[in-house]
Amino acid sequence: MNGADVDVDDRFATSPLLWVLRDVLELTGTKYGCGIGFCAACTVLIDGRNTKSCQTPAETAVGKAITTVEGVSGLVVEAVRDAWRRGNVVQCGYCQPGQTLAATALLTADPSPDDAAIGSWMNGNLCRCGTYPRIRKAIGEASEALATAWSLPENSATKRSGSG
Repeated sequence: MNGADVDVDDRFATSPLLWVLRDVLELTGTKYGCGIGFCAACTVLIDGRNTKSCQTPAETAVGKAITTVEGVSGLVVEAVRDAWRRGNVVQCGYCQPGQTLAATALLTADPSPDDAAIGSWMNGNLCRCGTYPRIRKAIGEASEALATAWSLPENSATKRSGSG
């Protein structure tokens, strides 16, 4: 969990990962939105893939790398966060942990997505405030920033390392 091993009592094996994160491990950055996997406010990364934790039994995450918004780090998420700030993306902020992790997973999987790819990837993440145009623009700007950063000689050893 966020780079560290954690032990969770077996009685939580069939509980949704969301509730184990929030109630057992006290990692409350992952949000409860709809509870049916529709809004993606509960997005976490499992082995680098964006996953809806409200629909994921905790036992399926055993032995896998789970990253929450509290633990995500690296060049990719920093580019996303910087683009979010510059683009004034956040309005109420409730969806942002899920949006940020989904964008990080996208840019890790496809460092140069076009607008259609961004729209398709982010389609499952709902924003109550409707900041979709700002989110899409910020992802494009993060992609451009990453392309510049990865082209710098000091980053040649860490290019697209997947840290995110």
